[in-house]
Amino acid sequence: MQISHNAVVLVADGRKSLFLRNEGDATHPNLVVERAVEQINPSDGEQKTDHAGRSSSSVGGGQNSMQEVDFHQQEKDRFAVDTADMLKRRALANDFASLIVVAPPQTLGELRKHYHSEVSARLSGELDKDLTSHPIDQIEKALQAA
Repeated sequence: MQISHNAVVLVADGRKSLFLRNEGDATHPNLVVERAVEQINPSDGEQKTDHAGRSSSSVGGGQNSMQEVDFHQQEKDRFAVDTADMLKRRALANDFASLIVVAPPQTLGELRKHYHSEVSARLSGELDKDLTSHPIDQIEKALQAA
């Protein structure tokens, strides 16, 4: 994948995002960190979720089964919505002409749901991989190989 000069590369997962800018050219990218955002997810570590249970009704005597709420996934989805909103604000401010998004499939799918038309118009590529914990040179290589 070609990364044009001055393109923004977003590398994100459900709780971390890196905004990189290519200060190199398409054949020799030089990604530089512009901004890093990390959300502390309360459901990481100690589980703080509601458990599925049954509730009894005094009317009719039936029991209702409730699905377990995945708060961890909700936080990841909310983070993706916030990230898409940040992309929208930057696109509307004409902060970038070209955008490449790198994210795991589920996060990428959630981001796509919330792309503003200005973000979509500037989107030059997507890569469905989780590279948030990788060093910049490996991100550059993964993008060039895609």
